[in-house]
Amino acid sequence: MLAQGDDIVPIPGTKRCKYLEENVGALDVSLSAGELERISRIAPPGKAAGTRYAAPQMSALNR
Repeated sequence: MLAQGDDIVPIPGTKRCKYLEENVGALDVSLSAGELERISRIAPPGKAAGTRYAAPQMSALNR
């Protein structure tokens, strides 16, 4: 995500310290230009569609 520009800020969410440590560890991952280009072809910006969750799960949010 960070390779996409200076205006990208990941906001990780976690309930456990070990997952927070994994999230911070992602800062040490570097992708090559070829890897970034392949990701962009597979999941181009603006192509995600639909709701985040199925209808039953959506109705359970914010209760």
